Amino acid sequence: MMTFYPDIKLVHVAAAMTSGTLFALRALGLLAGMRWPRAALVRYTSYTIDTVLLTGAMMLLTILPAGLFANGWLVAKIVFVVAYVGLGIAAFRPSWSLGARAGLVTAALLCFLQVYGIARAHDPWGWLLWLVS
Repeated sequence: MMTFYPDIKLVHVAAAMTSGTLFALRALGLLAGMRWPRAALVRYTSYTIDTVLLTGAMMLLTILPAGLFANGWLVAKIVFVVAYVGLGIAAFRPSWSLGARAGLVTAALLCFLQVYGIARAHDPWGWLLWLVS
């Protein structure tokens, strides 16, 4: 199964970058008062990309050795992913004011950046690693 690792990782990373980019574009459109970010086609495209992303993550989890995750980076990454998704869902609810929505979008994007940093560093501190070392 390890022979497929490079291909699975490539798809996973591409899906992660596509997911984050689409979320950022949708959020900017939402903050600008546009209607397209809530359109069904855009939402379903986002769901499809996220499904590919999570499928790739589960495949990588099953083929990589367990010792790779010993320092807790995967748990930290999952916590930030849950926060990213929750904040993103909240940002698209119509009941928030523009300022609250902007705060939710900013927090979600910061969580996404931390997820990326954790994945790159394989350390629970992610981008913060450079601040503490």
